Amino acid sequence: QVQLVESGGGSVQAGGSLRLSCTASVYSGSMAWFRQGPGKEREGVAAVVTGAGTTYYASSVKGRFTISQDIAKMTLFLQMNSLKPEDAGMYYCAARTSPWFSRTWASLTEYNYWGQGTQVTVSS
Repeated sequence: QVQLVESGGGSVQAGGSLRLSCTASVYSGSMAWFRQGPGKEREGVAAVVTGAGTTYYASSVKGRFTISQDIAKMTLFLQMNSLKPEDAGMYYCAARTSPWFSRTWASLTEYNYWGQGTQVTVSS
């Protein structure tokens, strides 16, 4: 059983930055960040294949967000720059045991484990 604990959420003005962290209890083959805005479905933001370092991004965040890992500390990060009001929502960390995806990194069903989420608010 993998436990995921997120931190780093908060309130910022548009154009600001936040850095989210997610600490896992055990090694995960791949990890990702998802988000869910008010009245919206949960969507994939970014993912990384542990060890290989392969990263994936949603088109809406590419160039503004960076996903990274500290494998030794089993911690996942999401550096979010140039934040927009539409980036607001609950951000969830997700993990799967195997490194490679059977279909797409952005599918919720690819992940076995989820964190409780951390709230991000962006004011205009």
